[in-house]
Amino acid sequence: MDEVLLRSLTPRVLAILVRRGAGFAAAEDAVQDALVEALRTWPADPPRDPKGWLVTVAWRRFLDATRADAARRRREDRVDEEPPPGPAPSADDTLQLYFLCAHPSLSPSSAVALTLRAVGGLTTRQIARAYLVPEATMAQRISRAKRTVSGVRFDRPGDVATVLRVLYLVFNEGYSGDIDLAAEAIRLTRQLAAAIDHPEVAGLLALMLLHHARRAARTAPDGSLVPLAEQDRGRWDTASIAEGVAILQAALARDRLGEFQAQAAVAALHADAPTAEETDWVQIVEWYDELVRLTDSPVVRLNRAVAVGEADGPRAGLAALAALDDSLPRHTAVAAYLHERDGDPATAARLYAEAAHKATDLAERDHLTRQAARLNTRGRH
Repeated sequence: MDEVLLRSLTPRVLAILVRRGAGFAAAEDAVQDALVEALRTWPADPPRDPKGWLVTVAWRRFLDATRADAARRRREDRVDEEPPPGPAPSADDTLQLYFLCAHPSLSPSSAVALTLRAVGGLTTRQIARAYLVPEATMAQRISRAKRTVSGVRFDRPGDVATVLRVLYLVFNEGYSGDIDLAAEAIRLTRQLAAAIDHPEVAGLLALMLLHHARRAARTAPDGSLVPLAEQDRGRWDTASIAEGVAILQAALARDRLGEFQAQAAVAALHADAPTAEETDWVQIVEWYDELVRLTDSPVVRLNRAVAVGEADGPRAGLAALAALDDSLPRHTAVAAYLHERDGDPATAARLYAEAAHKATDLAERDHLTRQAARLNTRGRH
């Protein structure tokens, strides 16, 4: 069973049902039912047209649920609207659905969470991790968002900023998570950049391309993580880097700086350095200062502490880190790295082990465990 294929088809099928008049919550339930049926039947009998199969089954499930609800009997005239057998329309409504889910009746955070769950295909746990909140809190937020839009006609699309936030989080999960959604996020962002003349859309596309360019070098043959400083830069995709830098330069020239442009500028400085030792950390700190001004994000401040440690020495980095909440994800791992740089391997080893215990990603946990073991082994010799 190709789970990536199902993930990619889910938003398109959902968009078709919504466009045909299904309420969002009912359409999502019907699509989920169709996916379960696909997982059950496709391994033995794969369809020639997977998208058309999902549309037909999801629409039938929606109609069945509609008939069963006495309060919605007025919708029974849709029975005759079942799509005919054969290939589904080739139009891609995925990006439109992202905008429709960013509905004005929802707060931006709720719109992002709902879209990530229903359209992006991320789990509640993955979304909670991205938002730095407990899973139960995120589950309640998504449930409230569903109730808010239940029965609402999706004829007032949301704003670009919310859609960009969703695309960025989908890309990040696809870049580092279990399901490859990064290419889909890039594809949709390209569509958006072609349709909208907006510097932050360009900034996000540049950021995605610059990060994606390093993907082949991020893991070793055994699947273990390779830190940026140790990556084989010959494996970076130079064409994607060149495209990302060109898009970023054009966006920055418009003098309407936003957070995605600033993040892309940091990524471009990493990509431009021939070696890790030649990285322009001073300029990276300056861009993080801009990001702090734009977002005041604790994650940005954490990344800035790493950059300060590289530009001004590990003790300066530790001082910047001390101002942050130590419960912040990866705080302990950053502290371990800076203590090692400061010549304190015993403290670094202890912190690496503690960070490994906290890590939710298996590859990251293994990397941190190896770092702790490396320092402990060195300490015994």
